[in-house]
Amino acid sequence: MGWVSPIKDDETLEKFKHALRKVDDKYYIMFEIGIGSGLLLQDILLLKNKDVYKKKSLEVSIGIHKVKRTYEIPKDVQDVINSYVEGKDPEAFLILGHASSPEALSREQAYRVFKSVGKTVGLSSIGAQTMRKTFAWRYYKETGDINYLQQLFNHASPAITYRYIGEKPNIQLVLRKMTPEENARSRYFLYLDDSGRNRLNAAIKELSEMRDKFNDPCNTDAFYGCVDCFLEELDTLIETYKQSLPEYF
Repeated sequence: MGWVSPIKDDETLEKFKHALRKVDDKYYIMFEIGIGSGLLLQDILLLKNKDVYKKKSLEVSIGIHKVKRTYEIPKDVQDVINSYVEGKDPEAFLILGHASSPEALSREQAYRVFKSVGKTVGLSSIGAQTMRKTFAWRYYKETGDINYLQQLFNHASPAITYRYIGEKPNIQLVLRKMTPEENARSRYFLYLDDSGRNRLNAAIKELSEMRDKFNDPCNTDAFYGCVDCFLEELDTLIETYKQSLPEYF
């Protein structure tokens, strides 16, 4: 299915929502709940009409640790939900696959609709995880709290969560907020099968090869542009690492 990105641009987000409504309100409702709550698609598809009808908020439990979240449903979304659910069986699934069937919409069908609608608004990297990634990215931009998202999604480290939402890691924040448990886990995995030394050697090898190629007359300007960008990132990482060491030694 390829890489799935959050929708970061507000205008594109609104266009995508509007396009979903043109297909069917149920897709719009599903998407609004997803980007507002952080629920996985498969959990949204388990919701029943009674869970959302005439509700101003939605209490949800997210992830393995069942972190409790309250999604305050915007008034305009409430109106769409209430109109859509009005007169329907409270025990029926909110998002049906077909009006003639009691079965909930399948994850695969939701994915196909997202992909199809995404193309109409110029989004190529879209899929079943788009809702959750968009929720996470917007939450991070509003709060800067990557650690909350890490806990919410049960990620092993903040670096994984940064990659998940497509953001450049705040390395200083990551290093300074590592817990004793995370540090102990890092020590274990770095020593496991000599992983840490092997990764360092691989990095040294890559840097050595880059250095050896540096004066090759066949190099293009693009090569030096890539090297320059890489070294700027590396300089920042090294400086941040050195500044963080006194906290641990």
